[in-house]
Amino acid sequence: MDGSILESIGAEITGVMSPVSICMLLVVLLVYALSSPTTSVPIRTAANLVYVEAPTDSAAQKLEGSLLNALVFVLLIAAVTFLLVLLYYFNFTAFLRHYMRLSAFFVLATMGGSIFLSLVQHLSIPVDAITCFLLLFNFTAVGVLSIFSRGVPILLRQSYMVVLGIIVAAWFTKLPEWTTWSLLVALALYDLVAVLAPGGPLKILVELASSRDEELPALVYEARPTMSGRNPAGLLVGGVSDNGSVELQLVSRNGESWEHVPIDIDSDEIEAAPDQGETSPLVPNARESHSLSSSGASSDRNRQSEIFVEEEMSPLVEMLGMGNERQHSRRDGADTSLTMDRGIKLGLGDFVFYSVLVGRAAMYDLMTVYACYLAIVSGLGCTLILLAVCRHALPALPISIALGIMFYFLTRLLMEPFVVGTSTNLMMF
Repeated sequence: MDGSILESIGAEITGVMSPVSICMLLVVLLVYALSSPTTSVPIRTAANLVYVEAPTDSAAQKLEGSLLNALVFVLLIAAVTFLLVLLYYFNFTAFLRHYMRLSAFFVLATMGGSIFLSLVQHLSIPVDAITCFLLLFNFTAVGVLSIFSRGVPILLRQSYMVVLGIIVAAWFTKLPEWTTWSLLVALALYDLVAVLAPGGPLKILVELASSRDEELPALVYEARPTMSGRNPAGLLVGGVSDNGSVELQLVSRNGESWEHVPIDIDSDEIEAAPDQGETSPLVPNARESHSLSSSGASSDRNRQSEIFVEEEMSPLVEMLGMGNERQHSRRDGADTSLTMDRGIKLGLGDFVFYSVLVGRAAMYDLMTVYACYLAIVSGLGCTLILLAVCRHALPALPISIALGIMFYFLTRLLMEPFVVGTSTNLMMF
């Protein structure tokens, strides 16, 4: 295992844990805010097409019906995923982009609007219909543009991805209890097969996107890329002197002492610097702007600058940047190395079903919420560590869902009776 992986795994885990925790927290708050003490009428969705659970049904009927619901839902998901793979294989990428835009608009406008109206009614917020419509329309339009447009701040895109996960998870928490647990187990198993099995739809999709050097045609959350440098030679520091020339200073380390090597370069000679594109991400921007203003810039140099900028800005599939061959080939034996660790990509479905599990636990007790949250976070951390070791796409649901369900039932059946019994008998405060 490379040292760079171990150095960056902490920042990568933090970049993924924070949005997942926020998503689960807000779903729990929505469940507490919108749940009514009276028994609500079960809704019919794609997750319970076969069987709608009733309180008067026996445990055997609920188990059988929930397993049928989970099987039908997983088959639907698999069929849609294979259709997505076929469309992407035959380069229907424009259609897929428009479909994802329409899906995001539908989720934000209809499902998000329903949750917004429920909050307005529950909290008795005085708002008229026109203002509510304008707010919802602006929220939806900005969300679709933020998710699918370029040049948008990454924090805004990440926020709307989390909002999408919260909205879908809040709707899934309305499913009956037995159907919810069966659905979570079935989806975790499907995720395991679809990502790791030969011929799995998600495995094929990831390999196609990697071979084409394109983004995944799916709604995925991309963690903020982190820059980690293993730089035994030091850093290249740049500045502009009083006479208008560019002054570069190489700060290198020789043994235990720091050695300062000043390099004065005029503006006409800035393109002749040998290691500009390999020591600092700021230098290619200066080189690119200088080549735009200079009429004598060569096309070869412009193409090299475009390639470098594209590698800096384009997102990658899962955790890449662990040995970019093109960057290493351009170093030409240079002592200074700088690696760009790209952000981890986590599917929106992972956000949704983590939050569904915690939301279902919130319908019972806060103790189960804490246990499920710790189990999910621990499972996600194990998955990210395995991702750093295996260096290929891994399913994020199986470990976290398995630990979350196990901790839920252990807490509900064993820990809660013990804690409540000791507390009521004044044995524990």
